[in-house]
Amino acid sequence: MSDLMPLQAVLNARSASPGDATGRRGCPLSDLRDRLRRAGLRPTRQRLSLGWLLFGRGDRHLTAEMLYDEAMRAKVPVSLATVYNTLHQFTEAGLLRQLALDGSKAYFDTNPSEHHHFFFEEEGEVLDMPECGISVDSLPDAPEGMEIAGVEVIVRLRRRKVSGRA
Repeated sequence: MSDLMPLQAVLNARSASPGDATGRRGCPLSDLRDRLRRAGLRPTRQRLSLGWLLFGRGDRHLTAEMLYDEAMRAKVPVSLATVYNTLHQFTEAGLLRQLALDGSKAYFDTNPSEHHHFFFEEEGEVLDMPECGISVDSLPDAPEGMEIAGVEVIVRLRRRKVSGRA
């Protein structure tokens, strides 16, 4: 069965949950609608579709191209430009974090809390770093009129090269 059926069923769901007069509690789609509204975003069909794809699989890291590919597989009719715009709107609303890991791509993290990352350079994959008490000492003073909003640690990893010596 394709990803399209569950997505369509959820987006078209209108049935009430037992014991709830509004028909909105307990439904993942209404939770997503509420989440978008709380963030100040109108829950349009495209935002709901992309939000369902983004947040329906737990915390993860992806690029706009990865989300666009998922949307195409789920037969969600969106353009790549719409995916980029939605990711940036979600980031500005605090629903996502944009990670500057690779000069050619922006990665987005569905966990917007402050945490650090490993970046596997060869694979282009991102992994949350376990909480390990990293501290950054001796930060420079912020420029006049500015304050430091946060510090992100990204540890870049690559496979060791095997030397030709015996």
